[in-house]
Amino acid sequence: MTILKEESALFERWKGSRKGFVADGVVCEEDYLSAPLKLCFVLKEVNDLSGGGWDLREFIRNGARPQSWDNITRWIRCIESSGLDIHWKDLKSVTEDQRKSVLTRICAMNMKKSPGGHTTERASFQAVVAEDRECIREQYALYQADLTICCGTGWDLRWALGLDDVEVLETTRGIKWFLNAEQKPVIMYSHPEARVQNSLLVYGLVDAVREVFRNQSVGQIPAH
Repeated sequence: MTILKEESALFERWKGSRKGFVADGVVCEEDYLSAPLKLCFVLKEVNDLSGGGWDLREFIRNGARPQSWDNITRWIRCIESSGLDIHWKDLKSVTEDQRKSVLTRICAMNMKKSPGGHTTERASFQAVVAEDRECIREQYALYQADLTICCGTGWDLRWALGLDDVEVLETTRGIKWFLNAEQKPVIMYSHPEARVQNSLLVYGLVDAVREVFRNQSVGQIPAH
């Protein structure tokens, strides 16, 4: 069964308990499976005061919007650059066509499928994650991602996946991360719209990703 069919079956069961359910996941299955790294971005919820009921995957295929998705586009370009540095002048401007081209090869999933406002209400978010924990686990398992980037959701995803006993590691510059059940890295990073200079937000993640994969390649990750 394809990822899309598995997503659809899961969402059919899930959406009855979430008003305004916003579907998400792999933007384009063919592009995701052929990407140099299967990247999964885990966010909290969509910002939509109109009530939701739409598909994030289609929204992304149509170019998404600069907020959030420009920085995610920059992250992907840098992560896929085979260790080569990309000058900020070549990243600063992101077009809609670039977003359409780059974002098709990722998975983007929100832990809370009902929409919220610009700022997540923490208590409401945690309650929904607790209620939907099994569905979150099931969805995440579909993707078999090589690298997961948690966008302000690191501790929540770790709990939802039942990995509270898994050691949280730290890069030399203080970015936390852990290994999931498949021993693939999950980086606990900031939301792409965090109130930080964009260049710092971009290169901070790139630096962490490089260190994590460098340590994996030389066997410096503790066994669990």
